[in-house]
Amino acid sequence: MPGVRDRSFDTSEDAKQWLANARTDTTRGEFVDPRDGTLPLGQYIEKHWWPNRSDEPSTAAPMRSKIWNHIMPLLGTTALREIDAATLRAWTAQLLTRVEASTAQVIWIHLSTILEAAVDDGRLIKNPCKAHRTVKAPKPSQKRAKAWSRSTVDAVRAGLQERYHIAVDLGVGLGLRQGEAFGLSEEDFDFDAGLVHIRRQLRWDSKGRPYFCLPKGGKTRSVPLSPNLAKRVQDHLRRFPSVSFTLPWRDPEPPTTELEARQRKPITVRLVLSTSQGNRINYATWNKRSWQPALAAAGCLKKAGEKVGTHGGRTRRYPVYELSRADMFHVLRHTYASTQLEAGESLVSVSEWLGHASPQTTLKHYAHFMPDAGKRGLAAMDEWFDQDPQPNVPEKSLDAPKTPSGP
Repeated sequence: MPGVRDRSFDTSEDAKQWLANARTDTTRGEFVDPRDGTLPLGQYIEKHWWPNRSDEPSTAAPMRSKIWNHIMPLLGTTALREIDAATLRAWTAQLLTRVEASTAQVIWIHLSTILEAAVDDGRLIKNPCKAHRTVKAPKPSQKRAKAWSRSTVDAVRAGLQERYHIAVDLGVGLGLRQGEAFGLSEEDFDFDAGLVHIRRQLRWDSKGRPYFCLPKGGKTRSVPLSPNLAKRVQDHLRRFPSVSFTLPWRDPEPPTTELEARQRKPITVRLVLSTSQGNRINYATWNKRSWQPALAAAGCLKKAGEKVGTHGGRTRRYPVYELSRADMFHVLRHTYASTQLEAGESLVSVSEWLGHASPQTTLKHYAHFMPDAGKRGLAAMDEWFDQDPQPNVPEKSLDAPKTPSGP
């Protein structure tokens, strides 16, 4: 029996019982060689789990960052079979001192996925993340999405270079994610129909290589274009003409098969937004050098200090700000949703325009932006009961009043 020589028992009865259980598990196809579970988690991830993943770059990069920064340092040397409830409790406690609960929840899910694969690979009998009732994933508190006022939007917009004013307009006016705004092309605008087709986003992989891919969730969508926003877009294109870029589709990694070559075939589009040097926009650089200073100028961020760096062979000092996720580009999308819902637009329409998986997702994030929710139904019921009862019983009804017969 594999693994029996590596075990020690207090009595011969214990050994016999273990052997009997192992034989039963073998018959059922459930036997796990205990030696397989001695592999450290870090080695399992690096040699067996990660190399066989096939995630999109936009998924792989943040996943790898979380695993290598928060799972490997804390649990990487722990043998798979030694990851028990106590280990998970200690790890979770440490994790919550390093990241917010919402991020900790995602990292927990990654660990559970890894351990589930170890079960499938025959290295564990059970996934410890699921086997213990006292150990659960961190649960983040539900935070309400924040929208900006018109004055804040205008102040941040004014703090950007003029060529980037349209980025704010697109975020607020179309509810775009940042990558969707930077990946929007002139051909995506149907000015006659009053629609904008959201077909792609501009992304950068962990090696700093740009590429195009579908919007989040693999969903394209069409969003109504207001006449005033259409005018701003046309004015922008006259002042800052769109620039043509050719980038790989879906994955910037060179293809190794014919299928990958077809899937990653580069596409060419004329982007509405580009840098003053005529380059595509790297969102990390743009956030640091354009967005954050504009937020600070509008009073949304406080300066925390300075950082010395080199750019173009020259040493420069960069301001460092007290960052808040609530004031990143995504707040423009929240502002779009709040404006639509507060104006009484239907939840189903707003959900479709935002590209959400379902209206339930929209409701979960933006219900507090619906001040009249329930009021129209309440008013209808109030009107119902405002009138005195006026029964209208059909004449043929058995309960209809009898008409007196003649003499």
